[in-house]
Amino acid sequence: MEQVFAPWRIEWVTRDEPAESADRCVFCAFPEADDDRENRIVARSEHAFVILNNYPYNPGHVMVVPRPHGGRLQDLSDDVLLDHARLKTRTIDALETAMDPDGFNVGLNLGGPAAGGSIDDHVHTHVVPRWDGDANFMPVIADTKVIVEALEDTYDRLHEAFAAQQGTEPSAPDTAVHITAPR
Repeated sequence: MEQVFAPWRIEWVTRDEPAESADRCVFCAFPEADDDRENRIVARSEHAFVILNNYPYNPGHVMVVPRPHGGRLQDLSDDVLLDHARLKTRTIDALETAMDPDGFNVGLNLGGPAAGGSIDDHVHTHVVPRWDGDANFMPVIADTKVIVEALEDTYDRLHEAFAAQQGTEPSAPDTAVHITAPR
């Protein structure tokens, strides 16, 4: 097995985690916590939120997560589905502003372990920025993916891009930007 030295991850590994949340769904526990930056939530809407993926395929890899717990799209209300869809669009806009990618992979893993997702009991949509040539020789030759930006830096860039959508200054760095849907 190849090893990659990543000392910045120690903060995540040694973070204080309330005992009651240890067995809870992370997508239910994180938005209830007080520290969006620590939990990597970059934006919130009425029924959903955007969170950085802790194990990104590329810099800027986020997940758009509806707040109600459940593993099936069919079980979400129309209001939640619409809010989730709008937040995905705003997420792509924020990623374009913050990172200027050449394209995106956007998708859901539905149907339990057979679908390949590691969290299969809470619907979430992956949004992965892509750049021409971002799949270099490392994954092919060394079976290793190189992520070129720290999660904290990505958080700051996306936080600012979501705030710019609202036409406001970014909120405190430890608080996600709250997005309201246009009426």
